[in-house]
Amino acid sequence: MSVTLAKTAGFCYGVKRAVELAEKTAQSGTPCVMLGSIIHNEHVVEHLKAQGMGQVDTPEQVPEGYSVLIRSHGEAKSVHDALKASGANVIDATCPSVARIHKLVQQAEENGRVPVIIGLPSHPEVRAIAGWCRNPVVLQDDKALEAWLAEDPNRSKLPLSFVFQTTSTRSVWKKCEILAKKQCTNGEIFDTICNATAHRQLEAQELAAESDVMIVIGDHKSSNTRHLAELCQEKCSRVCWIETAQELPEHLDAGALRIGITAGASTPGWIIKEVKTNMSNEVNMEIEESFAEMLEKSIKTLNTGDKVVGTVAQITPTEIEVDLGTKHAGYLPVSEFSDDPAVKVEEVLHVGDQIEVQVMRVNDGDGVVTLSKKRLDANKNWEEIEAAKEEKAVIEAVIREENKGGVVANYKGVRVFIPASQTGLRRNEPMTALVGTTARMHITEVNRSRRRVVGSIRSVSSEERAARSKEVWDTIEVGKHYSGVVKSLTSYGAFVDIGGVDGMVHISELSWSRIKHPSEVVSVGDPVDVYVIKYDPERKKISLGMKDPNENPWETFLRTYNVGDTASVKVVKLMSFGAFAEVVPGVDGLIHISQIADHRVEKPEDELKEGDVVEVKITDVNLETRKVSLSRRAVLQGAVEEDEE
Repeated sequence: MSVTLAKTAGFCYGVKRAVELAEKTAQSGTPCVMLGSIIHNEHVVEHLKAQGMGQVDTPEQVPEGYSVLIRSHGEAKSVHDALKASGANVIDATCPSVARIHKLVQQAEENGRVPVIIGLPSHPEVRAIAGWCRNPVVLQDDKALEAWLAEDPNRSKLPLSFVFQTTSTRSVWKKCEILAKKQCTNGEIFDTICNATAHRQLEAQELAAESDVMIVIGDHKSSNTRHLAELCQEKCSRVCWIETAQELPEHLDAGALRIGITAGASTPGWIIKEVKTNMSNEVNMEIEESFAEMLEKSIKTLNTGDKVVGTVAQITPTEIEVDLGTKHAGYLPVSEFSDDPAVKVEEVLHVGDQIEVQVMRVNDGDGVVTLSKKRLDANKNWEEIEAAKEEKAVIEAVIREENKGGVVANYKGVRVFIPASQTGLRRNEPMTALVGTTARMHITEVNRSRRRVVGSIRSVSSEERAARSKEVWDTIEVGKHYSGVVKSLTSYGAFVDIGGVDGMVHISELSWSRIKHPSEVVSVGDPVDVYVIKYDPERKKISLGMKDPNENPWETFLRTYNVGDTASVKVVKLMSFGAFAEVVPGVDGLIHISQIADHRVEKPEDELKEGDVVEVKITDVNLETRKVSLSRRAVLQGAVEEDEE
């Protein structure tokens, strides 16, 4: 007798991600409720409830102050809108593959097309997809599609966009594709069946074809598991669909020498393990060998690439011994533990810890299995990257090197190429400055077979800048202060980024003192405090000021001098009609040509030059026009009169 467990049995990526999110939230102590069942498995739901996770059926039932966990099947847009309006903190555990379908039907309708959803109408995943468009067409299979098209001949001429429930079978998808291409003149078809589901279904059928009895584990409400059982029945005459080990038949066929086991995507590992463990008691075997012994023998045939879970038995400077529960000795070289050379194994791993690893090499002769955690992590990281692309999520990665045409980042051991046009740098700006920095980016392309990943820093910075820009324009007002950064300088002023929006500080607003160029006050990259003088939302222009009103030089001037006072001033500019002189920093006065000397002057430069410091008398101050009149002649004449006396 042989018992074979399908490699793809159990949680898929989307379900695993949702359950891990739920467990992490429950264990954190955050008050949280599931909106419906997080996955189609009552045992998992009860497990989460035991950890403190609540459950509600509608957004209105969410207690105030609680977080809300969106299940892996997703929810309609109206549900998201209702939760947002209520102010609830949403933890979205929607499967990335399902979320992609939401975007497809929404975009199709926005483009004037009719979304056609192929799937079980009552399934929560299908209802959620339909909730992302106003007038969806939901059909169960190819027969329903054929009947719908036959009802009205004009329907075949409509711009139709076909999507499929992720757990639908490939055969249904293929039949619908053939029918749509044959009858619909303006149709587009999206293959939205989850690859993990397709692989699981294919492996289950292959295993069923080789088995006398096929055991399918999964919740009886699960559409995914139902499809799995139906596919197995096409290849095997004896199929048992059970939820737990307690439902195993008391006696299987005496001639069942080959038993296959598979499980739906919502079936947790502990139930699969329980079924395997109880097989020896439930199966009526007319052989002496126990199921545990046969299982041990089957494990002997470990293959390269298999994922296994073991217990750390010993840690040495060069390798880690892992107990796999078999006669094989598992050894994990330290070099295969992590892609990060700075990681110290003894600090993150201890004897007795559970560890998931990948089989690199099997030596049955020596009874040794060489393992790798680094390669397993790399595969998981690829899944993370693929999910990040589907969800358009932002990831952080360290820029390791400059490459021809761009830079290369490292995300958990996976190389991500960022083209020069997507770095966010200006043309001809050196990319060397990015090396060694941590950059936020979107993943725009993933090709695992070619091991090619492309990212974009610019798209993230553009989105963030757009969000900051909107916030600025929504709250801007005259007099409001901002902490900004000088972006560029011109001869007439400085452009300052105040958080996604550039405003201009005119040269006259940079300083109270007279300056010839903005570079005398600020440099590119300087942090500055500015305030709004005026703004134009339609033209998207903002005028900023940088001069501190508390340092107004006119206040200093008026506190220091009165009309009739004498002052030492510095000549700053010569004109044909006189000379301008700085009385205090920021306040200039005019010495008219007639007041430069006590005799007739033809040209100011005959008596003065820029930089001269001379004594003058303040003869007039006009506060409205901010003008000061000065007289050197009055001082000179006064000196002569004193001498004569």
